[in-house]
Amino acid sequence: MHIGKQYKLVEFLIWTRRDIYWLLGLAAIPTTLYAVLGWKWIAIPWVPIAVIGTAAAFIIGFKNTQTYNRLWEARQIWGAIVNTSRSWGILSRDFVKADASVHSELMLRHCAWLTALRYQLRETRGWENTNKPHFKEYRKFYSIPEWETPLEDELKKYLPESELAYVLSKKNRATQLIAIQSKRLKELRERNQIAEFEYVELAQTLSNLYEQQGKCERIKNFPYPRQFASLTMFFVWLFVFLLPLGMLNEFAKIGPECVWFAIPFSTVVSWVFTSMDRVGEATENPFEGSANDIPMASLSRTIEIDLRDMLDEENLPPPIAAKNNIVL
Repeated sequence: MHIGKQYKLVEFLIWTRRDIYWLLGLAAIPTTLYAVLGWKWIAIPWVPIAVIGTAAAFIIGFKNTQTYNRLWEARQIWGAIVNTSRSWGILSRDFVKADASVHSELMLRHCAWLTALRYQLRETRGWENTNKPHFKEYRKFYSIPEWETPLEDELKKYLPESELAYVLSKKNRATQLIAIQSKRLKELRERNQIAEFEYVELAQTLSNLYEQQGKCERIKNFPYPRQFASLTMFFVWLFVFLLPLGMLNEFAKIGPECVWFAIPFSTVVSWVFTSMDRVGEATENPFEGSANDIPMASLSRTIEIDLRDMLDEENLPPPIAAKNNIVL
């Protein structure tokens, strides 16, 4: 997530520079054929290009609206996780009649759940965009915590060795950690360390966490429909290909030498369309590891700080710092 006022123009140009190279070539080739070789027949009327451009703009707008909705829903889910996590902290501290070690166990296991969940959500899917060259190149501006530190090293901070080995042997680690929490609550209830009403409240909190996890998994495992994504790409690049052909006659009307202006103007107009498409593409998978993703590591650290503070710990971990105004 970018937390600055705006992206710098140079950052945006670096991110889209590969498209710019293609756009320059697509504009330069027909212009050279028209001006140097005299291929006047390649110029086409402006009207059909304008119609295609209108259709492309419409479907780009539709795509960007829908991908933003996916991003915003993901942020709302993690907002709910933050709130429910704080509720878990005070409930496990005040409802469980046990010593501080049990309170710490329940809260640290919850931090382990947060860690396992965000690692699962950062796993790559075939339809995601993180392996595309322009996304790979932009990663030098930020870092993805889940890709830098192994999950086992992170979970060691919160779980005992026996529990850690059990969790790592499972496929869905986050699900199993909630199951362990439920089992632990049942044991405490059988020892009368949790009253019946308080036990129900704690169990309901775990159920709420499962619900939020399921919502995250739904967004992660169901891509923005491929038919809409493909149609957007086809329309945009069809428009980009035809645009220089329509500009040739328009600039030729000013003067024969002005036909070369078709190259920069076609490039700029095409860049606007392709960049809008890239913005939507960078937003459609809010957990994939792009610079515009949900800052799960930062939110998890905020929750951990709050929970440890409830335990009156003194050496609290620092918040995760942004790199180039990007925090994940």
